Amino acid sequence: MKDLMDKLSSYNLFNYLLPGVVFVVVLKAVTSYDLIQKDLVVGVFFYYFIGLVVSRIGSVLLEPLLKSLRFLKFSEYQRYLDAVARDKTIEILSEANNMYRTFLSLFLCIGTLKVGEKLAEFCPSIKGYYVGVGIFLFIILFAFSYKKQTAYINQRVDKYSERE
Repeated sequence: MKDLMDKLSSYNLFNYLLPGVVFVVVLKAVTSYDLIQKDLVVGVFFYYFIGLVVSRIGSVLLEPLLKSLRFLKFSEYQRYLDAVARDKTIEILSEANNMYRTFLSLFLCIGTLKVGEKLAEFCPSIKGYYVGVGIFLFIILFAFSYKKQTAYINQRVDKYSERE
């Protein structure tokens, strides 16, 4: 387990594992859902996955929404890459920035689950749709995450292709 924890980058720790653990603990405190794992190894992977999902919701849904509302303004990606090459502190600031986005997503997800729990009290038949809807939403979420990541990779490839 120690080897596994040593291999996690600070980004993975603060944007996936920590939010996953916080999500499960807060969710148990404010809802009837209990996702806390008894097995430590299973728990680490499960919390990491939950944190990954929460992070992707922040990246794929919240970030574009906040940009469209002009709450956020991003630098052009090429300018960001050039600046990072000159100032490594920007990467640390970006990592912290992503952690804040993930925690915003985390609390919005918990709020949404709390509302869903209350709705299920008034309309118990919707509980039967939770798994199917959840799987469908995961498919959509990860399809858009894949698309976004591919775009970042393409931008980096293009940047280095221009130099040759």
